[in-house]
Amino acid sequence: MGRQGSSGFDLVEWTDSNWAQDLDDHKSVGGFVFDVGGDFIIQSSKKQSTVTTSSIKVEYIALANATKEAIWLYVLLQELDFFQATATIFMLKSRLANSSVGHSHAKHINIHHHFICECIGHGEISFNYVSTKEMLADIFTKALPCESFVKFWMGLGVLPTP
Repeated sequence: MGRQGSSGFDLVEWTDSNWAQDLDDHKSVGGFVFDVGGDFIIQSSKKQSTVTTSSIKVEYIALANATKEAIWLYVLLQELDFFQATATIFMLKSRLANSSVGHSHAKHINIHHHFICECIGHGEISFNYVSTKEMLADIFTKALPCESFVKFWMGLGVLPTP
């Protein structure tokens, strides 16, 4: 299972979303992929069930869904005697990664906001910012230029590196 050692492993989750890019129904897509000890094991790309009125709401919905998956994965891995060294690290390119989650413009997203804040408070998750050029989860949420597509496939280990 990759870099799992006596002190545990790192669970890193890359998450991203797009906002209303479907021209037919204007629904958004959220996606994520998990790196468990250096190996990518779970990925998801899912159209959200409702049309959202802001990009920040799309980000909260995608992040809340990924957080639920991270908690499930944490419990599963513990049952298999694999233990995390730190809180699950979320790699985000959104403004959520650069500020406290309590951004005043996002208070209308109450349930997702409080769920995520609670997980941060319990030490279950933490955020790291990653630039758009390095966001592996982009491959699950939007069409990409060929160069970015190949770079991310190689980053995920799907294509061999040259």
